Amino acid sequence: MDERKKLEKIVSLCKQRGFVFQSSEIYGGINGCYDFGPLGVEVLNNIKNYWWKTMTGQENIVGLDASIIMSPKVWEASGHVKSFSDPMVDCRSCKARFRIDDLDQQNIEQCPKCGKQELTTPKNFNLMFQTHIGPSVDSSSVAYLRPETAQGIYVNFNNVVKSTRQKVPFGIAQIGKAFRNEINTKNFLFRVREFEQMEMQYFIPPGTDEKWFEYWREQRINWYKEIGIADENLQVVETPAEDRAHYAKRAADIEYKFPFGFQEIEGIHNRTDYDLTKHQKFSGKKCEYFDPMTQKRYVPYILETSVGATRLAFAVICDALHEDEVKGEVRTILRFHPKIAPIKVAIFPLTKGEKEKARKIYEELNKQFKCIYDVSGSIGKRYRRQDEIGTPYCVTVDGQSLEDGTVTVRDRDTMGQERIAGKALKQYLAEKLNL
Repeated sequence: MDERKKLEKIVSLCKQRGFVFQSSEIYGGINGCYDFGPLGVEVLNNIKNYWWKTMTGQENIVGLDASIIMSPKVWEASGHVKSFSDPMVDCRSCKARFRIDDLDQQNIEQCPKCGKQELTTPKNFNLMFQTHIGPSVDSSSVAYLRPETAQGIYVNFNNVVKSTRQKVPFGIAQIGKAFRNEINTKNFLFRVREFEQMEMQYFIPPGTDEKWFEYWREQRINWYKEIGIADENLQVVETPAEDRAHYAKRAADIEYKFPFGFQEIEGIHNRTDYDLTKHQKFSGKKCEYFDPMTQKRYVPYILETSVGATRLAFAVICDALHEDEVKGEVRTILRFHPKIAPIKVAIFPLTKGEKEKARKIYEELNKQFKCIYDVSGSIGKRYRRQDEIGTPYCVTVDGQSLEDGTVTVRDRDTMGQERIAGKALKQYLAEKLNL
């Protein structure tokens, strides 16, 4: 499938099948903001739940859910108020606005929209959304919607250590909304203004940072393979010193091959002691760890893994989309890994006569797996609908089912069918889905 057409197909399929809708669509929509529909929210939640289980299932990683709005001093300490910005230019002719990195670097003075040489001198544009706390709207009430979730973890370092008695090395994981007033949003869910992050900040003794960087880089790339993303669509790119964030001693991006090329889905950063030191300075409160073994205090280094959950959901949909030909017709399939598939099993009565039995099977299976019950259309059309939304298995109840209690299980990827005893169905599916 042509890569540009693939992106158009994904956008269309997401709306048609209830994965993603444009925010406020009935009012013309709002750029860079999207709503996850009934199936999309299942995919997103499956991704988040599996990430959460992976992280907090470890003895030395605990969870946190920090407030979206924090003291503005947090963002002063982190450097966001002063330097969280992108250089932008405006076109004097068509009034369009662009990030510098969206321009043709061979002809940086030409407007990409109207083609005229009418671009302004670059100026910095702060990406944080500003709001106000309380009834007055003045400089004393200014606050911000957080542009990242990490700072909520750093300012709670002391609270977590004292309340959980964690010993370094340990991690704090968080999933939450972040907001960036992007100059230009583009490529569907790739660059948006409201998104979710999945971040784990791992606190380590200074001097052990290289070891832990290598460890988490390997752990994280393997995790993507666990959720079914194809090896050839993943790569790890080390960030050169001149391109790293000011706080990073070392950084690497895990990139996915989107229809528009390889782009970042996760960043792994050695942030040293930068963040805790900054908050210690601005707050006047010590952000140190006392090591009971050495009887020494120190500010831990931080190894960060930061995933864009919204962007990853987009990558997962891209990776799952396939087309093949069946009897001269194109079959569209979303080959989701069972861990990520929004619907695990579909239940079909072949005719009206099997509805009661099919309904009982649905109600029983739905206690363990996310299921759907479908009686509309021919069995072939029902199969195609489930292929398009990525359902791994379909169970058909027919006349023979009423006689001997067996059902037909159809595999999404191979289209192969197997006759199974109804009593063995739950165990059969549990083994196949590996859930």
